[in-house]
Amino acid sequence: MTTVPSSLSLPVQSKPRKTGRTSIIDYGPDNMGWTGENGVADLLACAGSYIDFAKIYALNSLIIPPQSLKRIVTLYNNADVVCYSGGILFEYAHCKGDVAGMLKFLVELGFEAMELSENYVSLSADERNRYFDQCKKAGISVIYEFGRKNPETEISLDELESLITAVLDQGIEHIILEESEITMTAKKNPNVLKELAKKEWFKEIFVEADPFRFPQNHLSLFQDFGTQVNLANIAPGQALRLEGYRQGIGRAVDYSIFKQFGI
Repeated sequence: MTTVPSSLSLPVQSKPRKTGRTSIIDYGPDNMGWTGENGVADLLACAGSYIDFAKIYALNSLIIPPQSLKRIVTLYNNADVVCYSGGILFEYAHCKGDVAGMLKFLVELGFEAMELSENYVSLSADERNRYFDQCKKAGISVIYEFGRKNPETEISLDELESLITAVLDQGIEHIILEESEITMTAKKNPNVLKELAKKEWFKEIFVEADPFRFPQNHLSLFQDFGTQVNLANIAPGQALRLEGYRQGIGRAVDYSIFKQFGI
């Protein structure tokens, strides 16, 4: 078996990683990173060590043929990548009044997690907690996403902290901050982002990046939160380069890996 010489090996955390985690967004066969069954297999063979979560985009869980999707979910699960359905699916099921049917469908597909978001719908605290309990009873863990797709004001740190604390108290371990919220706040009140990074609970947070603004947006998030920030919404074709940027590899980060040698 061929291995990298120990003198040349790069620092790679074993899973489950605690920091610098990456959650990709699987669009299916798409110019943002060809996936599908063969594409996912190739992606994981090359970059599986650097992918912690994989979200099946929007309503693709309803569009991709079930047997094909089931094989895709299995590939992710077998590679120790948490595969989860997108929050738009939950919001659609909520509006249709059949979250129970959605959960049964996800279990049949092999999902072990789902995103519960409020991009377009609004839930009371009681409704949110009831859904959390319903998911747990179905054997599906929840990844909660905070934020609207079309926010009207920047993030209120006090309101965000209150919500995140309440969600964490319900046993929800992973929380995503919607990219639209981050973008608006960065423009209107960037100091909020600096304060956000100081919070003890921030280490549990995934910040959504904009895959259409790669790598500029991602490098900006590194500046705000450090290279070990947990990032979500990473296109499959960006995962390997993102890990390189975290380690100082690439022209976009001026090959900062050489700083350790005084270069």
